[in-house]
Amino acid sequence: MSITSLTGVFNEGDCMTKPRISVASLGGTITMVPSGKTSSAVTPKLSVDDLLLTAPALMELADLSAETLATVPGASLGFRDILDALDWALREVERGASGVVLVQGTDTIEETAYLIDLHWGRPEPIVVTGAMKAPAAGSDGPANLLAAVHVAMAPGSRGLGCLVVLHDEVHTAVRVRKTRASGVGAFSSPGFGPIAYLEEGRVVFGNRPASWPSLTRSTGSESPRVALLETYLDDDASLLDLTVQAGFDGIVLAGFGVGHVSKPVAEALTRAVERCPVVLASRTGAGTTFAHTYGFVGSESDLLSRGAIPAGWLDPRKARILLSSLLSAGCDLATIRMEFSSRGALSSPLSASDH
Repeated sequence: MSITSLTGVFNEGDCMTKPRISVASLGGTITMVPSGKTSSAVTPKLSVDDLLLTAPALMELADLSAETLATVPGASLGFRDILDALDWALREVERGASGVVLVQGTDTIEETAYLIDLHWGRPEPIVVTGAMKAPAAGSDGPANLLAAVHVAMAPGSRGLGCLVVLHDEVHTAVRVRKTRASGVGAFSSPGFGPIAYLEEGRVVFGNRPASWPSLTRSTGSESPRVALLETYLDDDASLLDLTVQAGFDGIVLAGFGVGHVSKPVAEALTRAVERCPVVLASRTGAGTTFAHTYGFVGSESDLLSRGAIPAGWLDPRKARILLSSLLSAGCDLATIRMEFSSRGALSSPLSASDH
């Protein structure tokens, strides 16, 4: 772990006029370089100090402090890594940071950002970014890092929870998805789009998203086992039955369209809800589950009558993060239903300024 303060690059008067922004790195493509002289394959190597040097304009923007929390690919991150990073961010704002930026691999950003958002109860912006191209391939990392700091500094970012900044676009954690395997424009927010854009160094907001209270965090070290299953053509429910038999604490079932499954899966869901909470989401990744439009066996209304919990506008991956967080906090079934009813909707009990 390395800790760097870049305060010294300014004189005392300059530091007093610049916001303090804290930056931490968990690794990811943005930190990757070729693993050896004979191989072009990249692995995470760079520290946060190295990253800041790639974007020298940062030093004109803010009083920066930086820390390397880990140097791993995004696919290797777990709940504990992200909650530890959340603790780092909380310490930084308590010490006076007006915003924080977390750098990581893009493979899991859509999930890690939502986990952070669920537990971030501070008005200060927390921004997650990364890169789709490694430095050796003409990285988009420096531009993304610079944009992320701009967003963390912007007054309009306050009270919006965790934001994801890539390709000069600002997305909410609850909506953002990686919708393309490669390319700098891989991230989008299906259905509603970004909430802001970076234009000539300015953060231009187009809408204000809904906000919810932060969730209570568990003090335990173990994360609940929550399975994510996607239905498919000719699904005979074998995987759902095996998941229940394996003793998972919760299940998110990604159904067709607005929340449909085959008759065997519907029957298996009846057995599953007797053992653990089962959340019904749409495998499309955009739009909401329905409640009462279709009435056949395996339809959304049939599954809800069997005890499934509708995910609403939450995609399956976000629904799994929410269910895991609620189970980790010891919430009962009634509370889980209430939280999904609220957080899966477009409206919320809080305005963005109350977050």
